[in-house]
Amino acid sequence: MSEITGIAEVTGVNGKVVAITGASSGIGEATARLLAERGAAVVLGARRAERLEKLAGAIRERGGRAAVLAADVTRAADLERLVELAVSEFGRLDVLVGNAGISRIGPVADLDVDGWSSMIDVNLRGVLNGIAAALPVFRRQGRGHLVTTVSTSGLKIVPTQAVYAATKNAVRTLLEALRQESTDGVLRTTAVSPGFVRTELVDSIDHPEVREEARRRMDEFGIDPEAVARTIAFAIEQPDDVEIGEIVIRPTVQG
Repeated sequence: MSEITGIAEVTGVNGKVVAITGASSGIGEATARLLAERGAAVVLGARRAERLEKLAGAIRERGGRAAVLAADVTRAADLERLVELAVSEFGRLDVLVGNAGISRIGPVADLDVDGWSSMIDVNLRGVLNGIAAALPVFRRQGRGHLVTTVSTSGLKIVPTQAVYAATKNAVRTLLEALRQESTDGVLRTTAVSPGFVRTELVDSIDHPEVREEARRRMDEFGIDPEAVARTIAFAIEQPDDVEIGEIVIRPTVQG
């Protein structure tokens, strides 16, 4: 890794270096575009490399700074490489937005053990892999911010979302414990809990009836990913002595 420099001089969003997982679509893509427009350098990670390259090209055409890495959050080495890319390309890492997630929802009685394992691996272990990769850099810098996409599914428990909600609540617990372990001013943690957002998340649902109901609700009243991106930007732009621990953002008509 190259020498970490300039961390004390950066405030707000402009000039910050932000790595984003799940950046190839939805909330991750919208966040990358918005933060780049506001002057951040973005490091884009996701499994779909072609989409990342297209997004990075669009950001650069508008005068922004972007780097790309094909990454699977279930592989710790990929997250380490993503963090290393941020430091080598832009000199440091200010924020890691942990946005990658899947929703293999359905009744528990379906006994979709493989789906459960996939959600645990992506939604929980993927966040842990990001923390393991970023935290040492944040400690060396003396500053860093973890922003993680959770879900309103963990706030209002409903049928068919038991394991999905469990993975999201595990992350919520993890971030709160980490916050309490990090009151020395070095680390900020933010959990962002979106409700229905128009993204490709429903495509990962295998149960056909549950998938169609989720898609119907998303089409009927889901909010744009850009709304969540603005929320993430709000948390990032706060002064270093201010921590937005958790934000809930959902459609006004969502029950």
